[in-house]
Amino acid sequence: MAQKTYTKVDMSNSKSKSKYRVSNWSEYDASLKHRGSLTFWLSPEIIEQWVSQQKTGPRGASNTYSNVAIELMVYVSSLFGLAGRQTEGFVESICSMKELDLPVPDHNTVSRRIGKLNITIPVMPMEDQGSWCR
Repeated sequence: MAQKTYTKVDMSNSKSKSKYRVSNWSEYDASLKHRGSLTFWLSPEIIEQWVSQQKTGPRGASNTYSNVAIELMVYVSSLFGLAGRQTEGFVESICSMKELDLPVPDHNTVSRRIGKLNITIPVMPMEDQGSWCR
């Protein structure tokens, strides 16, 4: 097997990055762990409006979930790149962690109701290709 050899390059004339040394490893480790932290906050107004109070159709056909609940599901799906069933499971787990006794719309309800709502989802441009993506 061939051995690699390294030569030192004279960088005295060129601009180089400063090298930083970690002096407090516990603080550095905590900051790296904090980067992966996820905080999901539901305002009291959203919780109050989660279940629809208005009658929207003939008897037995009223919407159980408000438009706010459907919009939240769509935004969560778009933000985290989740499919319908995955979004349903994600929101269910958020509700159980927050100890909220809220019914979560199933993926069929969300996909059926999304066409009736006027939701604008912000789109991030692809940096390397310059075109817009979803």
